[in-house]
Amino acid sequence: MNKIYKKALVIAVCLSSVGFTLNSCKDAIDIEQPGLLDDATLFTSVSNLNDYLVGSVYANMDTNNDIYFSAVFTDEVKPGAGSGGQEYEIHRYFIDPTTGLTTGIWAQHYLVINRVNRLLAGAAKVTPAASEVAQYNSIIAQARAIRAFCYLQLETFFAPDMKDANGLGVLLLKDVPTVDVKLPRSKNQDVYDFINADLDYARSILTYNAAAGRYYVDKGFVNAVSARFNLYRGNTTLAKQYAQDVISNAGLTLTAASAYPTMWNDTARGEIIFALNRLATGNGSSIGTRWNTNSSSITGNPMWALGRNLFNIINTTPGDVRRTVYIDATSIIDPNYLTSTSPRDTDQLVIDKYPGKTSAATRNDLKVFRLSEMYFILAECETAANNFAGAATLIQQVRAKRYNSGTAPLPVYASSAAAYADILKERRVDLALEGHRYIDLKRLAVAAGVTMDRNQTDDVVTVTNLPNNSYKYTLPIPVQEINLNPQVQQNPGY
Repeated sequence: MNKIYKKALVIAVCLSSVGFTLNSCKDAIDIEQPGLLDDATLFTSVSNLNDYLVGSVYANMDTNNDIYFSAVFTDEVKPGAGSGGQEYEIHRYFIDPTTGLTTGIWAQHYLVINRVNRLLAGAAKVTPAASEVAQYNSIIAQARAIRAFCYLQLETFFAPDMKDANGLGVLLLKDVPTVDVKLPRSKNQDVYDFINADLDYARSILTYNAAAGRYYVDKGFVNAVSARFNLYRGNTTLAKQYAQDVISNAGLTLTAASAYPTMWNDTARGEIIFALNRLATGNGSSIGTRWNTNSSSITGNPMWALGRNLFNIINTTPGDVRRTVYIDATSIIDPNYLTSTSPRDTDQLVIDKYPGKTSAATRNDLKVFRLSEMYFILAECETAANNFAGAATLIQQVRAKRYNSGTAPLPVYASSAAAYADILKERRVDLALEGHRYIDLKRLAVAAGVTMDRNQTDDVVTVTNLPNNSYKYTLPIPVQEINLNPQVQQNPGY
Protein backbone atom coordinates (compact mmCIF):
# COMPACT_ATOMS: atom_id res chain seq x y z
CA MET A 1 0.00 0.00 0.00
CA ASN A 2 3.01 2.28 0.04
CA LYS A 3 2.49 3.90 -3.35
CA ILE A 4 -0.50 6.05 -2.52
CA TYR A 5 -1.46 5.73 1.13
CA LYS A 6 1.67 7.62 2.14
CA LYS A 7 0.30 10.54 0.18
CA ALA A 8 -2.00 13.07 1.80
CA LEU A 9 -5.64 12.04 1.76
CA VAL A 10 -6.82 14.28 -1.07
CA ILE A 11 -3.93 13.29 -3.31
CA ALA A 12 -4.48 9.63 -2.45
CA VAL A 13 -8.09 9.95 -3.56
CA CYS A 14 -7.15 11.79 -6.72
CA LEU A 15 -4.41 9.40 -7.78
CA SER A 16 -6.69 6.41 -7.42
CA SER A 17 -8.60 5.57 -10.60
CA VAL A 18 -10.87 3.13 -8.77
CA GLY A 19 -13.38 3.57 -5.94
CA PHE A 20 -12.03 4.98 -2.69
CA THR A 21 -12.63 4.03 0.90
CA LEU A 22 -10.25 4.47 3.81
CA ASN A 23 -10.14 0.71 4.43
CA SER A 24 -10.02 -0.76 0.95
CA CYS A 25 -7.28 1.69 -0.01
CA LYS A 26 -5.00 0.13 2.59
CA ASP A 27 -5.60 -3.40 1.36
CA ALA A 28 -5.54 -3.12 -2.39
CA ILE A 29 -3.68 -0.07 -3.56
CA ASP A 30 -0.57 -1.96 -4.72
CA ILE A 31 -2.50 -4.66 -6.58
CA GLU A 32 -2.64 -4.34 -10.34
CA GLN A 33 -6.26 -5.25 -10.97
CA PRO A 34 -6.94 -7.45 -14.04
CA GLY A 35 -8.58 -5.49 -16.85
CA LEU A 36 -8.10 -2.14 -15.10
CA LEU A 37 -8.77 0.74 -17.48
CA ASP A 38 -6.54 3.78 -17.46
CA ASP A 39 -7.68 7.21 -18.63
CA ALA A 40 -6.18 6.81 -22.10
CA THR A 41 -8.24 3.72 -22.86
CA LEU A 42 -11.35 4.87 -21.01
CA PHE A 43 -12.03 8.24 -22.64
CA THR A 44 -12.24 7.58 -26.35
CA SER A 45 -15.73 8.71 -27.33
CA VAL A 46 -18.68 10.81 -26.27
CA SER A 47 -20.44 7.61 -25.30
CA ASN A 48 -17.57 6.69 -22.98
CA LEU A 49 -17.65 10.16 -21.44
CA ASN A 50 -21.36 9.84 -20.74
CA ASP A 51 -20.93 6.39 -19.21
CA TYR A 52 -18.23 7.74 -16.93
CA LEU A 53 -20.36 10.75 -15.97
CA VAL A 54 -23.24 8.51 -14.93
CA GLY A 55 -21.29 5.58 -13.53
CA SER A 56 -18.41 7.34 -11.84
CA VAL A 57 -19.38 10.96 -11.18
CA TYR A 58 -23.09 10.79 -10.37
CA ALA A 59 -22.64 7.40 -8.75
CA ASN A 60 -20.12 8.76 -6.26
CA MET A 61 -22.04 11.87 -5.25
CA ASP A 62 -23.12 11.41 -1.65
CA THR A 63 -24.29 13.76 1.08
CA ASN A 64 -25.08 11.05 3.63
CA ASN A 65 -22.17 11.96 5.91
CA ASP A 66 -23.05 15.65 5.63
CA ILE A 67 -26.64 14.99 6.68
CA TYR A 68 -25.74 12.62 9.49
CA PHE A 69 -23.01 14.77 11.01
CA SER A 70 -25.21 17.87 10.95
CA ALA A 71 -28.05 16.04 12.69
CA VAL A 72 -25.99 14.34 15.40
CA PHE A 73 -23.80 17.33 16.19
CA THR A 74 -26.65 19.84 16.52
CA ASP A 75 -30.13 19.66 18.04
CA GLU A 76 -31.94 17.55 15.45
CA VAL A 77 -31.65 14.13 17.11
CA LYS A 78 -31.22 12.41 20.45
CA PRO A 79 -30.02 8.86 21.26
CA GLY A 80 -32.63 6.24 20.48
CA ALA A 81 -33.60 3.21 22.53
CA GLY A 82 -31.68 0.93 20.16
CA SER A 83 -28.48 2.95 20.23
CA GLY A 84 -25.21 1.19 20.88
CA GLY A 85 -23.43 4.45 21.62
CA GLN A 86 -22.28 5.14 18.06
CA GLU A 87 -21.28 8.76 17.42
CA TYR A 88 -22.05 9.76 21.02
CA GLU A 89 -18.72 11.59 21.05
CA ILE A 90 -19.87 13.72 18.10
CA HIS A 91 -23.20 14.37 19.83
CA ARG A 92 -21.15 15.67 22.76
CA TYR A 93 -18.96 17.85 20.50
CA PHE A 94 -15.81 15.74 20.72
CA ILE A 95 -14.37 16.15 17.24
CA ASP A 96 -10.74 16.36 16.17
CA PRO A 97 -8.66 15.76 13.03
CA THR A 98 -8.98 11.98 13.45
CA THR A 99 -12.80 11.91 13.54
CA GLY A 100 -13.84 9.44 10.85
CA LEU A 101 -17.16 11.05 9.95
CA THR A 102 -15.62 14.45 9.24
CA THR A 103 -12.82 12.80 7.28
CA GLY A 104 -15.50 11.05 5.25
CA ILE A 105 -17.08 14.38 4.28
CA TRP A 106 -13.70 15.67 3.11
CA ALA A 107 -12.75 12.52 1.18
CA GLN A 108 -16.14 11.94 -0.46
CA HIS A 109 -16.37 15.35 -2.09
CA TYR A 110 -12.76 15.31 -3.22
CA LEU A 111 -13.37 11.88 -4.73
CA VAL A 112 -16.10 13.35 -6.93
CA ILE A 113 -13.96 16.38 -7.77
CA ASN A 114 -11.25 13.99 -8.89
CA ARG A 115 -13.69 12.08 -11.08
CA VAL A 116 -14.81 15.32 -12.70
CA ASN A 117 -11.22 16.40 -13.30
CA ARG A 118 -10.46 13.07 -14.93
CA LEU A 119 -13.52 13.30 -17.12
CA LEU A 120 -12.65 16.84 -18.25
CA ALA A 121 -9.07 15.82 -19.02
CA GLY A 122 -10.35 12.89 -21.06
CA ALA A 123 -12.95 15.01 -22.83
CA ALA A 124 -10.22 17.36 -24.06
CA LYS A 125 -8.88 14.47 -26.15
CA VAL A 126 -12.24 13.52 -27.66
CA THR A 127 -13.50 15.24 -30.79
CA PRO A 128 -17.28 14.88 -31.03
CA ALA A 129 -19.07 14.38 -34.32
CA ALA A 130 -21.38 17.18 -35.35
CA SER A 131 -24.35 15.17 -34.12
CA GLU A 132 -22.67 14.71 -30.71
CA VAL A 133 -21.63 18.28 -29.93
CA ALA A 134 -24.72 19.10 -27.86
CA GLN A 135 -24.35 15.94 -25.79
CA TYR A 136 -20.60 16.52 -25.39
CA ASN A 137 -21.17 20.06 -24.13
CA SER A 138 -23.92 18.90 -21.79
CA ILE A 139 -21.65 16.23 -20.27
CA ILE A 140 -18.98 18.81 -19.53
CA ALA A 141 -21.55 21.28 -18.16
CA GLN A 142 -23.09 18.70 -15.83
CA ALA A 143 -19.69 17.62 -14.59
CA ARG A 144 -18.54 21.17 -13.91
CA ALA A 145 -21.77 22.00 -12.06
CA ILE A 146 -21.26 18.93 -9.87
CA ARG A 147 -17.68 19.98 -9.17
CA ALA A 148 -18.92 23.42 -8.11
CA PHE A 149 -21.41 21.79 -5.75
CA CYS A 150 -18.70 19.63 -4.17
CA TYR A 151 -16.50 22.67 -3.57
CA LEU A 152 -19.46 24.44 -2.01
CA GLN A 153 -19.97 21.52 0.38
CA LEU A 154 -16.29 21.53 1.32
CA GLU A 155 -16.30 25.27 1.92
CA THR A 156 -19.49 24.93 3.98
CA PHE A 157 -17.91 22.51 6.42
CA PHE A 158 -14.21 23.43 6.38
CA ALA A 159 -13.93 27.19 5.71
CA PRO A 160 -13.91 29.15 9.01
CA ASP A 161 -15.64 32.21 7.53
CA MET A 162 -17.19 32.00 4.09
CA LYS A 163 -17.91 35.75 4.12
CA ASP A 164 -14.21 36.55 4.37
CA ALA A 165 -12.92 36.55 0.79
CA ASN A 166 -9.33 36.37 2.02
CA GLY A 167 -10.02 33.74 4.65
CA LEU A 168 -8.89 30.13 4.57
CA GLY A 169 -10.70 28.01 2.03
CA VAL A 170 -10.03 24.43 0.98
CA LEU A 171 -7.53 22.72 -1.31
CA LEU A 172 -8.20 23.77 -4.88
CA LEU A 173 -7.66 20.94 -7.34
CA LYS A 174 -8.18 22.19 -10.87
CA ASP A 175 -6.69 19.16 -12.60
CA VAL A 176 -5.66 15.58 -11.89
CA PRO A 177 -2.60 16.07 -9.66
CA THR A 178 0.83 14.54 -10.09
CA VAL A 179 2.17 12.05 -7.56
CA ASP A 180 4.35 14.45 -5.57
CA VAL A 181 2.17 17.56 -5.57
CA LYS A 182 1.71 19.30 -2.23
CA LEU A 183 -0.99 21.95 -2.18
CA PRO A 184 -1.69 24.66 0.39
CA ARG A 185 -5.22 25.75 1.19
CA SER A 186 -6.48 28.43 -1.16
CA LYS A 187 -8.14 31.56 0.07
CA ASN A 188 -11.92 31.64 -0.25
CA GLN A 189 -11.93 34.04 -3.17
CA ASP A 190 -9.78 31.73 -5.29
CA VAL A 191 -12.15 28.85 -4.60
CA TYR A 192 -15.14 31.10 -5.31
CA ASP A 193 -13.69 32.20 -8.64
CA PHE A 194 -13.32 28.56 -9.61
CA ILE A 195 -16.86 27.73 -8.48
CA ASN A 196 -18.26 30.67 -10.41
CA ALA A 197 -16.38 29.72 -13.56
CA ASP A 198 -17.88 26.23 -13.40
CA LEU A 199 -21.38 27.52 -12.71
CA ASP A 200 -21.22 30.17 -15.41
CA TYR A 201 -20.14 27.60 -17.97
CA ALA A 202 -22.85 25.14 -16.93
CA ARG A 203 -25.48 27.89 -16.97
CA SER A 204 -24.50 28.84 -20.53
CA ILE A 205 -25.06 25.27 -21.74
CA LEU A 206 -27.85 23.73 -19.69
CA THR A 207 -31.54 24.59 -19.70
CA TYR A 208 -34.37 23.96 -17.28
CA ASN A 209 -35.39 20.43 -18.13
CA ALA A 210 -38.29 19.12 -16.07
CA ALA A 211 -38.52 16.07 -18.32
CA ALA A 212 -35.06 14.92 -17.23
CA GLY A 213 -36.39 14.42 -13.71
CA ARG A 214 -34.83 15.09 -10.36
CA TYR A 215 -31.75 12.89 -10.72
CA TYR A 216 -29.86 14.82 -13.39
CA VAL A 217 -28.20 18.21 -13.37
CA ASP A 218 -30.02 20.91 -15.29
CA LYS A 219 -30.17 24.69 -15.02
CA GLY A 220 -32.34 24.35 -11.93
CA PHE A 221 -29.50 22.57 -10.14
CA VAL A 222 -26.99 25.15 -11.36
CA ASN A 223 -29.03 28.09 -10.12
CA ALA A 224 -29.90 26.37 -6.84
CA VAL A 225 -26.17 25.86 -6.18
CA SER A 226 -25.63 29.51 -7.12
CA ALA A 227 -28.36 30.71 -4.76
CA ARG A 228 -27.07 28.74 -1.77
CA PHE A 229 -23.44 29.57 -2.55
CA ASN A 230 -24.07 33.30 -2.75
CA LEU A 231 -26.20 33.30 0.39
CA TYR A 232 -23.44 31.60 2.38
CA ARG A 233 -20.77 33.99 1.10
CA GLY A 234 -22.94 37.02 1.87
CA ASN A 235 -23.87 38.17 -1.63
CA THR A 236 -27.60 38.51 -1.09
CA THR A 237 -28.17 40.28 -4.42
CA LEU A 238 -27.03 37.26 -6.41
CA ALA A 239 -28.58 34.81 -3.96
CA LYS A 240 -31.94 36.47 -4.50
CA GLN A 241 -31.50 36.55 -8.27
CA TYR A 242 -30.76 32.85 -8.59
CA ALA A 243 -33.30 31.66 -6.02
CA GLN A 244 -36.03 33.63 -7.81
CA ASP A 245 -34.89 32.23 -11.15
CA VAL A 246 -35.39 28.70 -9.85
CA ILE A 247 -38.81 29.49 -8.40
CA SER A 248 -39.93 31.15 -11.64
CA ASN A 249 -38.50 28.72 -14.19
CA ALA A 250 -37.95 25.25 -12.73
CA GLY A 251 -41.53 24.17 -13.42
CA LEU A 252 -42.02 23.18 -9.78
CA THR A 253 -44.36 24.38 -7.06
CA LEU A 254 -44.23 23.99 -3.31
CA THR A 255 -45.64 20.58 -2.40
CA ALA A 256 -49.00 20.75 -0.66
CA ALA A 257 -49.69 18.87 2.56
CA SER A 258 -51.80 16.24 0.79
CA ALA A 259 -48.88 15.23 -1.43
CA TYR A 260 -46.04 15.86 1.00
CA PRO A 261 -45.64 12.21 2.12
CA THR A 262 -45.13 11.00 -1.46
CA MET A 263 -42.08 13.22 -1.82
CA TRP A 264 -40.43 11.48 1.12
CA ASN A 265 -41.25 7.90 0.14
CA ASP A 266 -39.93 8.72 -3.36
CA THR A 267 -43.12 7.88 -5.23
CA ALA A 268 -43.38 11.45 -6.53
CA ARG A 269 -40.96 14.26 -7.30
CA GLY A 270 -42.93 17.00 -5.60
CA GLU A 271 -40.81 20.13 -5.16
CA ILE A 272 -37.44 18.38 -5.39
CA ILE A 273 -35.02 20.26 -7.62
CA PHE A 274 -32.30 17.62 -7.38
CA ALA A 275 -31.86 14.36 -5.49
CA LEU A 276 -29.33 11.56 -5.41
CA ASN A 277 -31.04 8.43 -6.62
CA ARG A 278 -31.04 5.44 -4.30
CA LEU A 279 -32.69 2.43 -5.88
CA ALA A 280 -34.31 -0.21 -3.69
CA THR A 281 -31.41 -2.47 -4.60
CA GLY A 282 -28.18 -0.99 -5.83
CA ASN A 283 -25.21 1.14 -4.96
CA GLY A 284 -25.19 4.24 -2.82
CA SER A 285 -25.48 4.77 0.91
CA SER A 286 -28.69 4.13 2.85
CA ILE A 287 -29.79 7.18 4.79
CA GLY A 288 -32.41 5.24 6.75
CA THR A 289 -29.81 3.15 8.58
CA ARG A 290 -28.42 6.28 10.15
CA TRP A 291 -31.54 6.60 12.31
CA ASN A 292 -33.14 3.14 12.43
CA THR A 293 -31.45 -0.23 12.13
CA ASN A 294 -34.13 -2.12 10.22
CA SER A 295 -37.13 0.11 9.57
CA SER A 296 -38.56 3.47 10.62
CA SER A 297 -40.83 2.03 13.31
CA ILE A 298 -40.58 1.30 17.02
CA THR A 299 -39.63 -2.30 16.18
CA GLY A 300 -36.90 -1.19 13.78
CA ASN A 301 -34.35 -0.70 16.57
CA PRO A 302 -34.13 3.12 16.43
CA MET A 303 -30.58 4.36 17.03
CA TRP A 304 -31.40 8.07 16.89
CA ALA A 305 -34.76 9.68 17.66
CA LEU A 306 -35.98 13.13 16.74
CA GLY A 307 -34.74 15.84 19.08
CA ARG A 308 -37.39 16.70 21.67
CA ASN A 309 -37.50 20.44 21.08
CA LEU A 310 -37.75 19.96 17.33
CA PHE A 311 -40.66 17.61 17.94
CA ASN A 312 -42.26 20.14 20.28
CA ILE A 313 -42.24 22.83 17.57
CA ILE A 314 -43.90 20.54 15.04
CA ASN A 315 -46.30 18.99 17.54
CA THR A 316 -47.72 22.31 18.72
CA THR A 317 -48.73 23.45 15.23
CA PRO A 318 -52.22 22.09 14.46
CA GLY A 319 -52.52 20.45 11.07
CA ASP A 320 -48.81 20.51 10.22
CA VAL A 321 -48.30 17.53 7.91
CA ARG A 322 -44.68 17.28 8.98
CA ARG A 323 -45.91 15.94 12.33
CA THR A 324 -47.05 12.69 10.72
CA VAL A 325 -44.33 12.57 8.08
CA TYR A 326 -41.34 13.06 10.37
CA ILE A 327 -42.45 10.94 13.34
CA ASP A 328 -43.67 7.40 12.87
CA ALA A 329 -47.12 6.47 14.20
CA THR A 330 -45.61 3.69 16.34
CA SER A 331 -43.59 6.21 18.37
CA ILE A 332 -43.96 6.26 22.13
CA ILE A 333 -44.63 9.85 23.16
CA ASP A 334 -44.25 10.55 26.86
CA PRO A 335 -46.10 13.70 28.03
CA ASN A 336 -44.05 13.47 31.25
CA TYR A 337 -40.69 13.16 29.51
CA LEU A 338 -39.14 15.89 31.64
CA THR A 339 -39.64 13.87 34.82
CA SER A 340 -39.03 10.42 33.34
CA THR A 341 -36.14 8.49 34.86
CA SER A 342 -35.32 7.08 31.41
CA PRO A 343 -36.66 9.36 28.65
CA ARG A 344 -34.63 7.49 26.05
CA ASP A 345 -36.95 4.52 26.64
CA THR A 346 -40.21 6.26 27.56
CA ASP A 347 -40.09 9.00 24.92
CA GLN A 348 -39.22 7.30 21.64
CA LEU A 349 -39.76 9.74 18.74
CA VAL A 350 -39.05 7.41 15.82
CA ILE A 351 -37.73 9.24 12.76
CA ASP A 352 -39.88 8.54 9.69
CA LYS A 353 -38.78 11.31 7.34
CA TYR A 354 -36.91 8.66 5.36
CA PRO A 355 -39.44 5.78 5.43
CA GLY A 356 -37.75 3.80 2.67
CA LYS A 357 -38.90 2.62 -0.70
CA THR A 358 -41.11 -0.35 -1.44
CA SER A 359 -39.24 -3.48 -0.27
CA ALA A 360 -36.31 -1.35 0.93
CA ALA A 361 -37.17 0.08 4.34
CA THR A 362 -33.90 1.97 4.86
CA ARG A 363 -33.26 3.35 1.37
CA ASN A 364 -34.42 6.77 0.22
CA ASP A 365 -33.17 9.35 -2.24
CA LEU A 366 -30.96 12.03 -0.72
CA LYS A 367 -32.73 15.34 -1.28
CA VAL A 368 -30.05 17.88 -2.17
CA PHE A 369 -32.15 20.88 -3.26
CA ARG A 370 -35.85 21.54 -2.69
CA LEU A 371 -37.95 24.52 -3.67
CA SER A 372 -38.68 25.50 -0.08
CA GLU A 373 -35.00 26.29 0.42
CA MET A 374 -35.22 28.83 -2.40
CA TYR A 375 -38.10 30.55 -0.56
CA PHE A 376 -36.03 30.63 2.62
CA ILE A 377 -33.10 32.12 0.73
CA LEU A 378 -35.36 34.84 -0.63
CA ALA A 379 -36.69 35.50 2.88
CA GLU A 380 -33.15 35.97 4.20
CA CYS A 381 -32.34 38.30 1.34
CA GLU A 382 -35.45 40.39 2.00
CA THR A 383 -34.54 40.55 5.68
CA ALA A 384 -31.05 41.75 4.81
CA ALA A 385 -32.72 44.52 2.79
CA ASN A 386 -35.01 45.39 5.76
CA ASN A 387 -38.08 44.24 3.80
CA PHE A 388 -39.60 42.41 6.75
CA ALA A 389 -43.07 42.23 5.20
CA GLY A 390 -41.64 40.54 2.11
CA ALA A 391 -39.75 38.03 4.24
CA ALA A 392 -42.91 37.27 6.24
CA THR A 393 -44.93 36.60 3.09
CA LEU A 394 -42.35 34.10 1.84
CA ILE A 395 -42.35 32.19 5.13
CA GLN A 396 -46.14 32.21 5.16
CA GLN A 397 -46.22 30.69 1.65
CA VAL A 398 -44.16 27.71 2.75
CA ARG A 399 -46.13 27.15 5.94
CA ALA A 400 -49.45 27.31 4.13
CA LYS A 401 -48.33 24.40 1.94
CA ARG A 402 -47.36 22.34 4.98
CA TYR A 403 -50.62 22.85 6.88
CA ASN A 404 -53.59 20.64 6.06
CA SER A 405 -55.84 23.72 6.16
CA GLY A 406 -53.87 25.29 3.31
CA THR A 407 -53.69 28.57 5.22
CA ALA A 408 -51.18 30.02 7.66
CA PRO A 409 -51.09 33.25 9.64
CA LEU A 410 -48.87 36.00 8.28
CA PRO A 411 -45.99 36.52 10.72
CA VAL A 412 -45.05 40.05 11.69
CA TYR A 413 -41.39 40.93 12.17
CA ALA A 414 -40.50 44.09 14.06
CA SER A 415 -36.75 43.70 13.57
CA SER A 416 -34.18 41.83 11.55
CA ALA A 417 -33.42 39.66 14.57
CA ALA A 418 -37.07 38.60 14.79
CA ALA A 419 -37.17 37.85 11.07
CA TYR A 420 -33.95 35.85 11.11
CA ALA A 421 -35.14 33.91 14.17
CA ASP A 422 -38.38 32.90 12.45
CA ILE A 423 -36.59 32.00 9.21
CA LEU A 424 -34.13 29.91 11.19
CA LYS A 425 -37.03 28.23 12.99
CA GLU A 426 -38.78 27.35 9.72
CA ARG A 427 -35.55 26.11 8.16
CA ARG A 428 -35.05 23.97 11.26
CA VAL A 429 -38.42 22.32 10.73
CA ASP A 430 -38.75 22.09 6.96
CA LEU A 431 -35.12 21.19 6.22
CA ALA A 432 -34.70 18.91 9.23
CA LEU A 433 -32.36 15.96 8.69
CA GLU A 434 -31.28 17.25 5.28
CA GLY A 435 -27.85 18.54 6.28
CA HIS A 436 -28.58 22.25 6.87
CA ARG A 437 -28.77 22.78 10.63
CA TYR A 438 -25.00 22.86 11.32
CA ILE A 439 -24.28 25.63 8.83
CA ASP A 440 -27.55 27.43 9.63
CA LEU A 441 -26.60 27.83 13.30
CA LYS A 442 -23.15 29.02 12.28
CA ARG A 443 -24.59 31.54 9.82
CA LEU A 444 -27.72 32.81 11.54
CA ALA A 445 -27.80 32.12 15.27
CA VAL A 446 -26.04 35.32 16.29
CA ALA A 447 -28.07 37.52 13.93
CA ALA A 448 -31.26 35.83 15.15
CA GLY A 449 -30.35 36.16 18.82
CA VAL A 450 -30.72 32.42 19.45
CA THR A 451 -28.49 29.43 20.15
CA MET A 452 -28.52 25.72 19.56
CA ASP A 453 -31.67 24.34 21.20
CA ARG A 454 -31.34 20.89 22.71
CA ASN A 455 -33.84 19.64 25.25
CA GLN A 456 -32.48 18.55 28.63
CA THR A 457 -33.53 14.98 27.78
CA ASP A 458 -31.63 14.85 24.48
CA ASP A 459 -28.80 12.77 25.92
CA VAL A 460 -28.19 10.30 28.73
CA VAL A 461 -25.69 12.73 30.26
CA THR A 462 -26.12 16.40 31.14
CA VAL A 463 -27.15 18.24 27.99
CA THR A 464 -25.24 21.25 26.73
CA ASN A 465 -25.69 23.55 23.75
CA LEU A 466 -22.62 24.53 21.75
CA PRO A 467 -22.07 28.29 22.17
CA ASN A 468 -22.44 30.53 19.15
CA ASN A 469 -19.16 31.30 17.40
CA SER A 470 -17.52 28.12 18.69
CA TYR A 471 -14.59 27.06 16.53
CA LYS A 472 -16.31 23.68 16.30
CA TYR A 473 -18.78 25.15 13.84
CA THR A 474 -15.94 24.56 11.38
CA LEU A 475 -14.64 21.03 10.90
CA PRO A 476 -10.97 20.09 11.31
CA ILE A 477 -8.82 19.26 8.30
CA PRO A 478 -8.23 15.47 8.46
CA VAL A 479 -5.01 14.35 10.13
CA GLN A 480 -3.89 12.58 6.93
CA GLU A 481 -3.67 15.93 5.18
CA ILE A 482 -1.89 17.68 8.02
CA ASN A 483 0.69 14.94 8.64
CA LEU A 484 1.63 14.26 5.03
CA ASN A 485 1.17 17.64 3.42
CA PRO A 486 3.08 20.35 5.33
CA GLN A 487 1.51 22.98 3.07
CA VAL A 488 -1.94 22.47 4.64
CA GLN A 489 -2.91 24.76 7.51
CA GLN A 490 -5.19 23.34 10.20
CA ASN A 491 -8.34 25.20 11.21
CA PRO A 492 -8.19 27.28 14.41
CA GLY A 493 -8.83 25.42 17.65
CA TYR A 494 -7.74 21.95 16.53
